Amino acid sequence: MQLKKAYDNFLLWRTSHIKERPFLLFICFLVGIFTALASFILKEAIHFIQSMLTESFVQTGANYLYLLYPVLGILIAGLYVKFVVKDDISHGVTKILFAISQRKSRIKPHNMYTSMIASSITIGFGGSVGAESPIVLTGSAIGSNLGRFFKLDQRNLMILVGCGATGAIAGIFKAPIAGILFVIEVLLLDLTLSSILPLLVTAVTATTVSYILTSPDALFAFSQVEPFTLNRIPYVILLGIFCGLISWYVIRAMSWIEDVYKALPQWKRFLLGGVTLSLLIFLFPPLFGEGYDSINILLAGDEHYNKLLNGSIFYDIQGPWGIIMFLALVLLFKAFATSATNGGGGTGGVFAPTLLMGCLAGFIFSYSLNTLGYSTFLPQENFALMGMAGLMAGVMHAPLTGTFLIAELTGGYALFLPLMIVSSCAYATILLFEKHSIYAMRLAKRGELITHHKDKAVLTFLKIKDLLETDIPVVTPEMTLGDMVKVLSKSSRSIFPVTDHQGVLLGLVLVNDIRNIMFRPELYDRFHVERFMVGAPAKINIHSTMEQVMNTFEDTKAWNLPVVDDSGLYQGILSQSSVFNAYREVLLKNYSESDE
Repeated sequence: MQLKKAYDNFLLWRTSHIKERPFLLFICFLVGIFTALASFILKEAIHFIQSMLTESFVQTGANYLYLLYPVLGILIAGLYVKFVVKDDISHGVTKILFAISQRKSRIKPHNMYTSMIASSITIGFGGSVGAESPIVLTGSAIGSNLGRFFKLDQRNLMILVGCGATGAIAGIFKAPIAGILFVIEVLLLDLTLSSILPLLVTAVTATTVSYILTSPDALFAFSQVEPFTLNRIPYVILLGIFCGLISWYVIRAMSWIEDVYKALPQWKRFLLGGVTLSLLIFLFPPLFGEGYDSINILLAGDEHYNKLLNGSIFYDIQGPWGIIMFLALVLLFKAFATSATNGGGGTGGVFAPTLLMGCLAGFIFSYSLNTLGYSTFLPQENFALMGMAGLMAGVMHAPLTGTFLIAELTGGYALFLPLMIVSSCAYATILLFEKHSIYAMRLAKRGELITHHKDKAVLTFLKIKDLLETDIPVVTPEMTLGDMVKVLSKSSRSIFPVTDHQGVLLGLVLVNDIRNIMFRPELYDRFHVERFMVGAPAKINIHSTMEQVMNTFEDTKAWNLPVVDDSGLYQGILSQSSVFNAYREVLLKNYSESDE
């Protein structure tokens, strides 16, 4: 009781002594610290588990423990999620998008730590996924729950969710600019000028804390041995198109494989995922874990490429074409390994797999052309770097994030122009095939995705159930005109639904249609409702999205429409005026600039 009283007193004191704006910035500072700490703990946990499990592995032949560790990892993670968490914590970024679009930026408190535990086990044991999506969900959950703890309003909660994601990316990659751009491009927040400063505070704080806990060095060691020259621009454009096509393959493959796993019972999902993952990792060890070691090898230069074959049954492969074929298979099967990890019960994201596949794509593209000898020499390290930006731009629909993240991850700022060209070309290519990113496509299919289109974004906040008018009298077909007049005398409405005795909607009675007979008492017993009722211009399903509702209003030119469930049972009346009023309220609350 004393703690509750102290908490209430603090909130009262804060409201009266500290303005909303500076207090929000203080919360953003805390979010930056906590997200950086969470990122550090997760990376250290993954590294500790992997080091403990793989320290005895041989480099010159097959390691049969690859057949055991991944299965064990997704089993432990799956049991933890099923029996301890008891909630779906996969697809972290998609969950954030759903929270922003449908849950008023509220993320469950357990997401502040459960994704970290499950993903550290999954990836530590070799799951072929990334830690970034879980840590982004963790960061956003930290921001959301801190905001709720201090009773901030919904607009500030949305900002704090974005700050949590920013802090997570900035903390785990030491990339503050990429963190901010990720929120703008991937989380699709329609940010105003008043939102930028909180993101900056969180990004700078998280990056600084990450520097203190680790070092200021870039995540990937990269030194540009070949300066970029203009005669390579055509090949950079071709690489961008190539990355866009691979992005199309990745999105379609992962979406299809995910649907396959969803259709199976849980134990079959685990068996299929575990067997698939273990076999793929046994054959292609670069699929083990996040794949950052493989990226560092590709960025290091020629003499290190054979290290990618360490621990593989293909260790004795010789020659450039052997390496190219091996890495092409790794690229091809990475989408299957990632989907098998998540489908089998593991927890992880596609961020790191995207970086690895992009690095492989850029390397294979340049190394193949160099081996053929028909083109200008293309430095493999540079093109591997560009491929990372290109695939991120394509898979995540985030060309700016791809450009700045790769530059910040590697210190490759001298390649800024080709990074931008590759990202732009990859993004333009993927848009020909896929309208939404791999994160957003699940929600987009259900019409639950918030977007930069402000009208559509506002509509995602509105729900039919919240706007439904259920107090309008319902009439039946056998009622007489006299009965109808009695109903009219007690109501100010001009439209009345007609249902049968089971509640199924049959039509509508419009006051304008009976105005010429409603004052003729001699007709009261002769006319029945079924004679003068009319069919509804359209029926709105209770599960329709607000965008579909507005399209229906536009097509019918009606001001009021009945709402029914899947069985045709009447639920209420929806009016354009109620939708517009709610629209204005949401617009002012969430998208207007704050003067505080």
